[in-house]
Amino acid sequence: MSFQTLEELRQKLVDLELVSPQQIKKAIDEVGGITRQPGPLLDALERQGALTTYQLAKLQKGETDGLILGRYKLLYRNASGSFARVFRACSLDDGKMIGLKVLRQRWAIDPNYVKQFHREAEICQRLRHKNIVPIYDVGEDHGEHFLTMEFVEGGNLREFLKIRGQCSPIETAQCLLDMAEGLEYALSQGMTHRDFKLTNVLMSSDGIGKLVDFGLASLNAGDSGQEEGNLRALEYATLEKGTGAPDDDPRSDLYFLGGVTYELLTGSAPYPPTKDREERKQLSRYTNVRPIRSIAPKVPVVLAEIVDHLMRVNPNERFQSPTEVVHATRKAFKDLGGTPRGAADNNGPKTVLCIENRPKHQDLLREYLTKLGYRVLMMTDLRRGLTRLQNNPTDALLLMADSMTNESSEGFQELLRWKKASSTAVVVILSSKQQGWKKMLEDAGSTRVLVQPIQLRDARKELEAVLGITAD
Repeated sequence: MSFQTLEELRQKLVDLELVSPQQIKKAIDEVGGITRQPGPLLDALERQGALTTYQLAKLQKGETDGLILGRYKLLYRNASGSFARVFRACSLDDGKMIGLKVLRQRWAIDPNYVKQFHREAEICQRLRHKNIVPIYDVGEDHGEHFLTMEFVEGGNLREFLKIRGQCSPIETAQCLLDMAEGLEYALSQGMTHRDFKLTNVLMSSDGIGKLVDFGLASLNAGDSGQEEGNLRALEYATLEKGTGAPDDDPRSDLYFLGGVTYELLTGSAPYPPTKDREERKQLSRYTNVRPIRSIAPKVPVVLAEIVDHLMRVNPNERFQSPTEVVHATRKAFKDLGGTPRGAADNNGPKTVLCIENRPKHQDLLREYLTKLGYRVLMMTDLRRGLTRLQNNPTDALLLMADSMTNESSEGFQELLRWKKASSTAVVVILSSKQQGWKKMLEDAGSTRVLVQPIQLRDARKELEAVLGITAD
C-alpha cells in the first residue's frame, strides 16, 4: 500500500473530496486506539458507507486514478465493453446520482476518434424524451474522455432476458411502444440510432424502456466497424448495402427494432449471435429469419404481424417510420386486452380536452365530437388546460390555436415543454399566420398539426390517427 500514514491517507481523501472531514474523524475515532495504519481506517470508512467496495479496492492498492473525473465521484463500475466503461457516479457539487461513461484508452489515444466522440455526445445532448436516456455533460480530465447521463435503476434488455427468459405479450407491447416513441422523437430531431440492439435499451425499475447510445454505440469500431467512411454498426452496413437502401436509412433502425421485439417475445435471437465479422457481413444472416410464430406459436397474431412487418428485408416493405410503428402498437393493445401506460381504458370512450375560446366554435366541437363517441372537456385557456392535463391527463388534446392571438408564441413554447414529459396525443389547428410553428410542433412527437382552412372531418381523422383508432 502506498499510503504510509493515516495523515497521508486522510489528506488524499480530503483533497479528492471522496469523503467528508466529519466521516474521516468518525472513522479515525473508531480505529485510533487500535492502530495508526491506513488499512483499518479504510475498512472503517467502508463500514460506515463512506466508501464503496470499488473505491476501497483501488485505495487498498494505493491507486487514486479513476476515482474522480471532472466534478464526479465514481462509485461502482456497472458495465465494461471494448468501447467504454460505465460507472455509477455522483456529482461532487450537488450529490446527484448519474451514469458516467469513460472512453477506453485504446480509443482515447486517437485524436480523430476523440473528436468524433465529443461531437456525437454534444449532438445527442439535445435529445430530451421520456424514452431516451439524456446526456448531461461531456468532458475530459487528465486524458480521460467521458460523458455523463441519467442513471437508470435497472439493467439493459439482455440482462432483463437473462432473468426473465422472455416477456409477456403485454410487457413486450409496452416496451415496443416505448422504443418506437423514442425513435420517433429522435427522428424528429434528425437523428437515427445506428446500433439498435438489446444492450442499448435500458429497462428502468418501474418498467420504462429507455434508449441509450444514440450515435455513440456505432463509434465502437471493435464491435461495429466503419464502412465506406460512414460510421455505423456492421449489421446496418450489411443490411443497407445488400438491399440497396441509402446510408443512415431510418428504416434500418426499424428492422433491428423488430429483432429486439422478436427476442423479447421468444427468448431467442432472430439470427445467430456471433462476433465473427465475416459472418456479420453475410446478408443471408438477416434474410433467413424464421417467422416468429414458427418458433413461438403462442405469440399473438397482432404482435407477430408487427414483428414480421418490421423485419421485412426489402426496406420498402417495412414500416416506413417509427410513427407508423407507434400507431400499430397502440392499436394492438386492444386485441391484447390491455392499455398502454398512461392511457385510459381502451374499452371506454376516449376523453378529449378541447382548447377553444370562441363560444360558437365550442358548441360545434362539443356536439360533433360527442356524436362520434368522445367524452369532451372544454377550456378556453391553453395554460390552464396544460395545468389540468398535468394533474389529470386525458387521451388527447385538441388545440384550436387559430383562436389564440397575441399569447400564441408563449403558449406554443409552454406546450412544447409540456409535451416532452407527456404521452398525451395532441392535434393542433393553426391559422395561416401561425404555420411557421408547424414543423416544431410536429417534432414534439405524437402531435398532428393542420393549418386552416380545414373542415371538422379533417380534425376527426387526425384525432383517430394519433389515438390509433380505426375508422368504421
